[in-house]
Amino acid sequence: MLNRLTDALNFQTQALALRSERQRLLASNIANADTPGYQARDMDFSRALREATSASSAGYAGNTGSPGTAGASAGPSNLARTQSGHLALSIGSRRESELLFSTAAQTNMDSNSVDMDRERASFADNSVKYEATLRFINGSVRTAMDAMKSHNAA
Repeated sequence: MLNRLTDALNFQTQALALRSERQRLLASNIANADTPGYQARDMDFSRALREATSASSAGYAGNTGSPGTAGASAGPSNLARTQSGHLALSIGSRRESELLFSTAAQTNMDSNSVDMDRERASFADNSVKYEATLRFINGSVRTAMDAMKSHNAA
């Protein structure tokens, strides 16, 4: 029971971190809608989630080292922290090479590829899915807490 709960929470944690990273990318696209030459970026969420969950099931549980921790710590982007002053990447961080360029629906004179309608729709969709993931995690934790309370009361 505990292993299934842990596995479900680990999966949802990975999904939440990736949803957060995607939200950051979409917000950046929206913020740069009027920047000449800006190329909109996005990620292949399903591929990133598959990679993240396969990495965690292979023994990688995320980079838990804090920025003040000495020693090397390999993260999801295969970068090593060789000095204690290096910042650790968060679980959902994507390498630049893993990010995709969004193709523009229309060509712009300033070479900006941000399509505001697409970005707003993606932002809203990702927000709903982020909220659903949070609700699932809260429900799982609440169910586990209720099960522990009922066991202790008996």
